[in-house]
Amino acid sequence: MKKIIGYTTGVFDMFHIGHLNILKRAKEQCDYLIVGVSTDELCLSYKKKKPIIPFEERKAIVEAIKYVDEVVPQINRDKFAAWEKIGFDIMFVGDDWKNSALFNEVEKELNTVGVNIVFFPYTKGTSSTILREKLDSFL
Repeated sequence: MKKIIGYTTGVFDMFHIGHLNILKRAKEQCDYLIVGVSTDELCLSYKKKKPIIPFEERKAIVEAIKYVDEVVPQINRDKFAAWEKIGFDIMFVGDDWKNSALFNEVEKELNTVGVNIVFFPYTKGTSSTILREKLDSFL
């Protein structure tokens, strides 16, 4: 029987329950979970800010999670190129990306090679952005 390879990506800055939820739910739907952790350079290029936690530390945190089988650096946002390199069967994404221009295109591309995208409910009330705002209010 073929193992199902799952893939998800994220910055995973200031690791929180929302991150854990997506990794746990993803692992429930695949045999082998690969996680792409965005590099500091990638974050800077599209978010215009550097993560609070450096890449190597974020990578180590994600590698330590029991639901994660492998961590790879995410150096760009091209999910089809990631599929060409990794060969995953299913991709997991937070539903805050559902119907976005980026993921409508990604979904169309990945569907041509038989990869489905599963959108998980976004964990309401917590995000790295919310945590960053709370920290800023203390400063």
